[in-house]
Amino acid sequence: MAHDDSYFRPLGGSELPRFAGRSTFMRLPLIDDPSEVDIALIGLPWDSGSTNRAGQRHGPREIRNNSTMMRLVHQASRIAPYDLCRIADLGDVPVNPIDIRDTLERATAFYRRVHQAGAAPLTAGGDHLGTLPILRGLARDEPMALVQFDAHSDTNDTYFGDNPYTHGTPFRRAIEEGLLDPRRIIQIGIRGSLYEASDLDWAHEQGIRVLEIEEYFDLGPDKVVEEIWRVVGDTPTYVTFDIDALDPVYAPGTGTPEIGGYSTREAQRMIRGLRGLNLVGADVMEVAPPFDSSGITALAGASLMFELLCVLADAVAKRR
Repeated sequence: MAHDDSYFRPLGGSELPRFAGRSTFMRLPLIDDPSEVDIALIGLPWDSGSTNRAGQRHGPREIRNNSTMMRLVHQASRIAPYDLCRIADLGDVPVNPIDIRDTLERATAFYRRVHQAGAAPLTAGGDHLGTLPILRGLARDEPMALVQFDAHSDTNDTYFGDNPYTHGTPFRRAIEEGLLDPRRIIQIGIRGSLYEASDLDWAHEQGIRVLEIEEYFDLGPDKVVEEIWRVVGDTPTYVTFDIDALDPVYAPGTGTPEIGGYSTREAQRMIRGLRGLNLVGADVMEVAPPFDSSGITALAGASLMFELLCVLADAVAKRR
């Protein structure tokens, strides 16, 4: 498909070396007005919800830096996202690093503006609490479906007394607020030791399809994709990828690493299997550069962001 000259194009590696120039997602233009795009690439540099290792506030910048390695066409699917949609970097959400509730309000307003302009958001975080205001900003008449790649369910209730807002609580809050249909949620890769044997009971009671890592390896990625389609159907679907879903050999730079996860290759295979779903937005969360001395986690985050961009662009283009 020949590209529309009015669409934004990434800066090519033969025009300016990849290590030079302004750092933006995928080397795309930086713009302010979401009405100019179909898909808005956004940074959410915030980690005030983290209860373990922090540093995720630096994730968007390093993902931007590593996204210079992403080119124009997906090698396997041949999706050319910049031919399908208008895509640009919308900058960072204006966060307050010392006030969680204020940031939740700021971020919700930011994403509501993006949604009302008709753009689908693709975000780099930031700790996983950041997904909650994104979902609030995308809120619609009917609850959405969710595909969650993660080592943790993030459906706990409160931490440190009665604090309801941490990176371990966003999807419980989203269900309680009617943003997500729990019967249309699938969580893939859940693992790690528990505080109590009952830790996942609430999620199961709501009807969430919790696919723990043992079952994942029993099924394999292709069968897991079939299960994703069964769970979400044609419901408008948001995809969230916590980088700790990957085994820490592939992504050591994250807040709460858990051994025994799947590989980057398996993650790619599953994301590619989302093509054809009714996708309305996505994110890659929990990249923490201070614990990523080699840069491999930020590279994984940028690469998975491009994978998500391709299937999201395909979905957005088909709805037009």
